Amino acid sequence: MKLRFDLPPAAAEAAAEALAGEEVRYALPADLTAGARYGSGWTVVGATRVAVRPAGDRRWRTIALGEVRRFQAENMVGSGRLIAERAASDGRGGDGAQTLAHYSMRHAPHYATVARALNRIIEGRDPRYRDAPDEAICPTCGRRRESSTRVCRACTNKAAMMRRLWEIARRQLRWVVVALALFGAHTLLALLPPELTRILIDDYLTPQRAELRAVLALIGALALAYGGSALVDAVQHRATAQIATGLTRDLRRTVFTHVQKLSLSYLSARDAGDILNRVGRDTRKIQEFINFWLTDSIAQALFLIGVATILFAREWRLAVLVLVPVPLVILLSQSVRDHVRTLFKRQHRLFDKVDTLLEDILAGIRVVKAFGRERSEVGRFQQRSAELRDVMLRNERTWANLMPTWSFIMRAGEFLVFLAGGYLVLGAEMKVGELVQFVQYTMMIYGPLVWIAGLPRRFAESMSAAERVFEIVDEPPEVADSPHARRLMIAGRVSFDAVTFGYRSHEPVLEEISLRVEPGEMIGIVGHSGAGKSTLINLLMRLYDPDEGRITIDGVDLRDIEQRDLHRQIGVVLQETFLFAGTITENIAYAKPDATRREIIAAAKVAGAHDFICAFADGYDTTVGERGQRLSGGERQRVAIARAILHDPRILILDEATAAVDSETEESIQEGLFALMRGRTTFAIAHRLATLRNADRLVVLDKGRIGEIGTHAELMAGSGIYHGLVQSQRRMNRAQALS
Repeated sequence: MKLRFDLPPAAAEAAAEALAGEEVRYALPADLTAGARYGSGWTVVGATRVAVRPAGDRRWRTIALGEVRRFQAENMVGSGRLIAERAASDGRGGDGAQTLAHYSMRHAPHYATVARALNRIIEGRDPRYRDAPDEAICPTCGRRRESSTRVCRACTNKAAMMRRLWEIARRQLRWVVVALALFGAHTLLALLPPELTRILIDDYLTPQRAELRAVLALIGALALAYGGSALVDAVQHRATAQIATGLTRDLRRTVFTHVQKLSLSYLSARDAGDILNRVGRDTRKIQEFINFWLTDSIAQALFLIGVATILFAREWRLAVLVLVPVPLVILLSQSVRDHVRTLFKRQHRLFDKVDTLLEDILAGIRVVKAFGRERSEVGRFQQRSAELRDVMLRNERTWANLMPTWSFIMRAGEFLVFLAGGYLVLGAEMKVGELVQFVQYTMMIYGPLVWIAGLPRRFAESMSAAERVFEIVDEPPEVADSPHARRLMIAGRVSFDAVTFGYRSHEPVLEEISLRVEPGEMIGIVGHSGAGKSTLINLLMRLYDPDEGRITIDGVDLRDIEQRDLHRQIGVVLQETFLFAGTITENIAYAKPDATRREIIAAAKVAGAHDFICAFADGYDTTVGERGQRLSGGERQRVAIARAILHDPRILILDEATAAVDSETEESIQEGLFALMRGRTTFAIAHRLATLRNADRLVVLDKGRIGEIGTHAELMAGSGIYHGLVQSQRRMNRAQALS
C-alpha cells in the first residue's frame, strides 16, 4: 500500500520545517475540510512528530508522538478523520481527543494503516509498514487497473496473447497440418471453375463449335470442381472443429485448474457469474474465433493471393481497378476497432451481471418464495436484462450501419471492371469469356474483402474473451506455498505467534493473537458474534495468510507446508454445510474417494446419520440434489460430520458442527465426536456453550483479541466475558422454555 504520496515542492519544504528536519516516513493527502468540502491539505509523519496542514488552511500544526496516547482513523459517512487521543500526563487536560485531519474515503485505508503504525511506534515497537507501490495503479502504463485484479488490460499484448493461444493449439498440431493441406486443396479447386468457364465461352460457345463431347467434358469438369471443392470444404471444417474443440477443452482445463489455486479472498471478491462466464462462455467465444480464424483467415488469405495473382497475370489494368477499394476498407476497419472492442467489453460485463443475478435468485429461491418476492425478483431480472438488451442492440445497430457501407464500397471495384472491361471487349482487346472469367475472379476476391471488413468485430469479441480468460490464468494466488514448502506428518502442536489479520489489511479482525496448543488438546473458541472466531479457523486452515505474525504446526510455519498435504490432514465441519449434487455415498466419500462401503457406513454411524439414511428408499445411493436441498438442515450437517470422520484428520475443526440439529440429536452426535477427538488436536466453535464444557481450554475472543483463557470451571469462577456469555445464554434458554 502506498503510504508516501508525493508532496508538491512548496508543501515539502514547509513540512520539512514543521518536522524540524526529520525524515518523512508517511505523507498522506488531507483532501477534505471540516465542512466536508474538497481541498488540498497534507498529513506528514516524521520519526517523533506528526505535522498536519488541514485542507483549506495554510498553517502547519505539529504534535509530538510523546503527547499522544493513541491515534485513531475514524470512518464516518462518506469521509473520515484522523484523531489523536492525548496522554493524561501532557498537561493539557489529559485524554482529550483532537481531530488532526479530514479525508475522503479514497484515503481511508491509508489513514487506517498509518494510525496503526503510529500506535506501534508509541508502544515502542516496529511499525512494520513500509511504503509500497499502489497496487491499483499499473506500474507500466500508470493507468488505474480494474478492481479485484492485478492484471492491466491496457498493457495486454495482443500479439503475445495470440502466441499463447497458438501454444495451446500446438497440442493439436496433427490436425493443424491436415487443415492446412485441405485449405490448399480447397483453394485450387475453387480457382478452377472460372478458367473452365472462359474456355467454354471463348473456345466453343462464341465461335459456335458444335463439339458436344468437349462441351460436356467441360461442364462435367465444372461439376467435379464444384463438388470436389464442397467435399474438401466439409472435411476441412471437420479438421478445424477438432482443433477448436480440443483448444477449448485445454483452455477450460487450464482456467479451472488455476481457479482452484486462487485464494479465497480473490474468489470471494468476484461475482459467481463472472467466474462461470470466463470458464464457459469466454472459452466458447475463443473456440468460435479459432474456427473462424483458422478456417477463414487461411482460406481467405490463399484465395486473396491466388485470385490477385491470376487477375494481375490476365489484365493488370483491370486488377488495379478491382483493388481500388481495399485501402479504404482497411482504414475503415482500423478506425472502428477500438470502438467495437469497448462495446463488447461492456456487453461482457452486463452478461456477467445478468448471470450472477440469475444464479443468486435461483440459489435463494426458497427465501424468495417465503417472502413472496417473486414479482420483485422478476422485475430486477427484467431491468438487468433490459440493460443487456440495450447494449447488444447498440452493438448490432453499429454493424447494421457499417456492413452495408463497406459492402457498397467494395462493390465499386466491380462496377469499374464492368465499365473498363466492356470498353476493352468492344475494342476487341479482350474476349467475352475473358471478361466473364475476370468478373468471376473479381466476385471471388470480394469474399476475402468482406471477411476483412468483418474481422474487427470477430477479433474484438474474441480478444475481449481471451483477455478475460488469461486475466484469470495470470492472477497469482495470494496464498501460495513457499519455494521450500515440504510435506509434514502432523503431530498436532499448533502455535499462533502475534497473529494479526484483516480481510482488508487496514481493518484488522484479529490482533496480536498468541496461543499454544498441545497435540491432542481440545480448544473451545467462544465470543460474541463478529469477535473473529471463524476467522481464526480460516487462518489455521490457511485459507488466508496472516498480515502479521505467523502460525506454526509442530514448529513449522504454515507457509512452509505444502497446502495439499496440510489440507489432507485437517478435517473440517463448517457452520455453512455444503453438499455436492450426487449421492450420499459420494458426499461422505468426498474426503476419501477410495473409501470402502464399510468405512462409509461406519463413519455415518458415528455421525448419527446411518438411521435416517437407511430410511430412504435408495439408502446410501439417495441423491441429495443441488447443494443438498433434498435433505433437512440437520441431515446435511450429519452427512458433513460423517465426511470429516471418514477423513481421519490429525487436526479437527468444528465450526458450529451441531448448530443445525436438535438437542437430542446433538447428544448422540457428541458421543461420536468425542470418540473422534480422542488423540487429535481439536478446535471447536459452538453456539451452545454447554457443548464446550469438556474442552481442555476455552479461548474467549473479544473484539479481535484474546480476552480470557481457561477451563469452563475457571472462567465461570470469575465474572469475566465467558461468565457473562453463559449467563446470557441461560436467560435466553429460560425465556424460550417459558414461551
